[in-house]
Amino acid sequence: MTRLTCSILLPSQAATDAFAGTMAPLLRVGDVLLLDGPVGAGKTAFARALITALRRQAGLPREDVPSPTFTLVQTYDTGAFETWHADLYRLTGPDGIAELGLDEAFSEALCLIEWPDRLGPAAPPDAGRLIFTVNPDDSRNLALVGPCAMIARLAPAFAENPE
Repeated sequence: MTRLTCSILLPSQAATDAFAGTMAPLLRVGDVLLLDGPVGAGKTAFARALITALRRQAGLPREDVPSPTFTLVQTYDTGAFETWHADLYRLTGPDGIAELGLDEAFSEALCLIEWPDRLGPAAPPDAGRLIFTVNPDDSRNLALVGPCAMIARLAPAFAENPE
């Protein structure tokens, strides 16, 4: 499968929020975004901004979006589809994936997966990988690596100025 890359510089949390708002209407059920980067890179902050934007887009009230570090998975009504936010940091491998219901959610919801390396071979081959890199000035580089069809659909979000 051919994979392409888009990238954007996010100089602040406000820019991350704006980028998430631009990306939200381009996402659909069955999209899986693997959020990859070190601790503190902004994975949870991005997921929170994206879920907030999806709920706003659907006309739903604002909801608290906590990190799923201890619950492992949080689900949200985001209008046309459900959004699953998973933090797999505490898993030691792919054995617990089926127990969490992620294998079914991959096709029935939008899935945002932190620490996706824990998925192992259970990672969907058509998932997009969002790679977060922290710069010395505390800005973030965000790169999306994914299948051509996903990149073509999501590329407009990367073309917009986030601030």
